[in-house]
Amino acid sequence: MNGESLNIKDDNLNKLKSVLPELFSEDQLDWEKLKAHFGDNIVIANERYTLNWAGKSDAFKALQQPTTATLKPAPEESIDFDITGNVFIEGENLEVLKVLQKSYYGKVKCIIIDPPYNTGSDSFIYPDSFKENKADYEKRIGDKDEDGYLMKEGYFRKNSKDSGHFHSNWLSMMYPRLFLAKNLMRDDGVIFIHIDDNEVHNLRLVMNEIFGEENFVASFIWEKRTNRENRKVTSVRHDYILCYSRLKLDGERPINQTPMTEKALANYKNPDNDPRGLWKSDPATAQAGHGTDSQFYDLVAPNGTKHQLESGRCWLYTKSVMEEAIKDNRIWFGKDGNGVPRIKTFLDAKERGLTPETMLFAKDVGTTETAKNHIKELFGGIAVFETPKSVGLINSFLQMGADDGIVLDFFAGSGSTAQAVLELNKQDGGNRKFILVQLPELCDENSEAYKAGFKTIADISKERVRKVIQKIQKEKSEKPDLFENGKLDLGFKVFKLSSSNFKIWRGNEITEENLTTQLDAFTNPVKEGSETDNMFYELLLKAGYQLTDNVDKRLLFYSVKDNELIIVFDKMAFENVEIIVKAIPKPKKVITLDNLFVGNDQLKTNTVLQMKHAGIDFKTV
Repeated sequence: MNGESLNIKDDNLNKLKSVLPELFSEDQLDWEKLKAHFGDNIVIANERYTLNWAGKSDAFKALQQPTTATLKPAPEESIDFDITGNVFIEGENLEVLKVLQKSYYGKVKCIIIDPPYNTGSDSFIYPDSFKENKADYEKRIGDKDEDGYLMKEGYFRKNSKDSGHFHSNWLSMMYPRLFLAKNLMRDDGVIFIHIDDNEVHNLRLVMNEIFGEENFVASFIWEKRTNRENRKVTSVRHDYILCYSRLKLDGERPINQTPMTEKALANYKNPDNDPRGLWKSDPATAQAGHGTDSQFYDLVAPNGTKHQLESGRCWLYTKSVMEEAIKDNRIWFGKDGNGVPRIKTFLDAKERGLTPETMLFAKDVGTTETAKNHIKELFGGIAVFETPKSVGLINSFLQMGADDGIVLDFFAGSGSTAQAVLELNKQDGGNRKFILVQLPELCDENSEAYKAGFKTIADISKERVRKVIQKIQKEKSEKPDLFENGKLDLGFKVFKLSSSNFKIWRGNEITEENLTTQLDAFTNPVKEGSETDNMFYELLLKAGYQLTDNVDKRLLFYSVKDNELIIVFDKMAFENVEIIVKAIPKPKKVITLDNLFVGNDQLKTNTVLQMKHAGIDFKTV
């Protein structure tokens, strides 16, 4: 009891909902639906097929808002920082995706993500007010510091099903991230997204809007458990994984065939000792409705036996093509020559691959329980993560979507994707690279992970990657002959989302009170305490280079990709300019701090002229 009288309005709404639930959306009465049901003059504004929700305009604003954030290197938390091609980024994934836009635009081969399922107990970033503007909202909840950078506090808010914007909140969270993720994909790239029944319908609509309905590949169904759940209505044993391609590639498969299983290989034999090798027989007929007149005839075998078509069937080949195939010994009539004609399909012709199936059974790819046991084994029997994804499941998607290139997971969780990449590279000799993004979400103080010393989910994920690398290194030292890839990349670079190392010039916000501060930002842009390596990676990203591009830290400057880009922080003098201009190979671009020329306009003018004469793009910050 709450001591209040009956709420007449709520009572009537509940009665209406019990009779006409279709009039309600996200637990709120939809006036347009009400008028459509009972009005005489029904006019629905802007009739068109579209996905809409409360806050969609804010979602667009969120993805269009540029960021000044950067990534700070953490070599002390990395393995082989200077030479590895793998990356782990700790930070809020929307900001990270924005930071990566210039450097990784069109570079990612495969994205595999396992976002919040919106079960009613998930916590994720979403706006809880749709009336105030974004800046006021962020200021009110304290999610940004004075420089506009997202802070760790206030990231998560539970999205309760009692919320009037339950589905809208989730859509507002997902839409900008998926939109930005698409930008990072190669033209032949694919994305796999895990989801369950709570939002699979909305996710399909969102993906259709962002990627295009024509680029839908499949909805995979994963048997995530084999035991029966104790639920009131049904035992839910599956999740979905939606797959979309970046572009529709005419004449090409959007996803790869999967490797032949032992069971599939067992179907290939060679009973007639065909010199072309192993083969299996496939039907020589097709449904009659798909055939032309030239596919209806009596087929005569080499021994003279006449084979007639069954009702509703036609031959797969025309008569002339079939006769050529018989002469070429590509039609099998059984050992005695009297069997039903069948086409010989040779193993090499099938590229030793299988067409992927949408049913992913636990016995083949593992379950949530096997995944949990797997990570417990890595961490010495401690259950550091409750709902890890099966490495075998992710492995199957990597085989379909990433035979090479960069694999991105911006909801990294426990780091299953990194483990799958490392282990598959070990198995098939591949050279896939991963980029993982995980927010430093605090571990529950009552959790096994917290008791084991892990403060955040990101800490768990990084430690898992380290343990997997150590495990593979041990296997490699004990059994080197089992490794196809002698140059297996067993390292990863750690970066952390951070505010910019440079002061931000805000000309449109100048007031009498902050004029001095803004002028200081114009003349000396470097923030106090900024470290050289941090500034270097910020400029590297903003110049469009990748975090794993080759870097050579020389006496006078940083050289990226064998002098393709040169960045200078410490000193500029006439002799230094000469060294840079005459460097071999000749640099394409040079970036320096503007304050290196303070008090020496002649040096700056000379540098600009020499760089221009040498055909070098010269910039100062």
